[in-house]
Amino acid sequence: MPEQSITPTYDVENAVLSRYQAGAQTHEPSLCCPTEYQDVHYLDVIPDEILTKDYGCGDPTRYAIPGDTVLDLGCGAGKNCYMVAQKVGPTGKVIGVDFNDVMLNLARKYQGAIATKIGFHNTEFVKGKIQDLKLPFAPLQAWLQANPITTLEDIARYETKGDRLRAESPLIADESIDLVISNCVLNLVKPRDKQQLFQEIHRVLKKGGRAVISDIVCDEPPTEKILNDPELWSGCIAGAFLEAEFLQMFEAAGFSSVEILNYGAEPWQTIDGIEFRSMTVRAYKGEKAIGRERHQAVIYKGPWKQIQDDAGRTYFRGERMAVCDQTFQRLTNPNGPYAGQFIPVAPYQAIPPETAAPFNYHPEARRDPQETKGADYQLTQLTEDDACCRTDSCC
Repeated sequence: MPEQSITPTYDVENAVLSRYQAGAQTHEPSLCCPTEYQDVHYLDVIPDEILTKDYGCGDPTRYAIPGDTVLDLGCGAGKNCYMVAQKVGPTGKVIGVDFNDVMLNLARKYQGAIATKIGFHNTEFVKGKIQDLKLPFAPLQAWLQANPITTLEDIARYETKGDRLRAESPLIADESIDLVISNCVLNLVKPRDKQQLFQEIHRVLKKGGRAVISDIVCDEPPTEKILNDPELWSGCIAGAFLEAEFLQMFEAAGFSSVEILNYGAEPWQTIDGIEFRSMTVRAYKGEKAIGRERHQAVIYKGPWKQIQDDAGRTYFRGERMAVCDQTFQRLTNPNGPYAGQFIPVAPYQAIPPETAAPFNYHPEARRDPQETKGADYQLTQLTEDDACCRTDSCC
């Protein structure tokens, strides 16, 4: 996986925090690139103070559905949270995480008013680091006020308290989220923390959950000059992912079905000949389970002659490919990432999951039609034909 070979010579977190604290006070256009929202009517209930002080580069909100529990990483002033709150409805929930108290205060300022307008309250804004979603900062800050750090031993006690809080009362619990969204925030994290960031996204998602992330990517590695400019880091430039690296980070964290939903046709900025543009990516958290043999098959429609999935299985155009039940459900789900690409071929007689044997994986396994039709298919057909021919209906 590509990595930045140059480490910034300044404190990335302080540079970002200071810039966005200022952006919460006064609108700063250079912090974001123009974004077109699909569902603009959701903006009607959001005050101008939030709209003008919220920054992003894409629209991950359109992928929320009713009933979702959604986590917004780097929620800022809360614009995306309030849009998603209307989409998920009263049975859903939206949690915004940010490390910037000024932004969080702005987001919380209008919670009651917006809840009254939409008819329900389903938003929560919490302080935390998006690369460490287990650590709840509110109780840690309270402990720190009562236990100020003055010695090296105090630092050790502080770290122990943090570890205990992660274990006993995590900010975001394992497998508790249906959808993770983020809008131009992941690039602001320190390089050494980015791998952990993607692992945290994977951890908090439920099995089958998805992440939809809009962020800035670049077509070439940033130069040393760019990386050592604090303004360019906090301005979503220096920390941008390489285009291919962005998708590889999801894959390395255990995600599957990674796809580009939107790729900026024109660069947002071009610096030192390097193009920086917006990209929105969706990735799914697969279910780790033993594949079961239920005599199912899928037929890849095309147009490619063949394709290969993340597990190395090949699907040949027009051929019945043997798959386990888990893969069959994923490839034929009308709301999944592969919707419309495969024809489902179910067995004539369903095999109950509890009696299904483990699936014998092979990267290019075809499914014999006899398996789908069942072992007694020929006998059944002969019996039916004989019965047909003994009547006047067909012979």
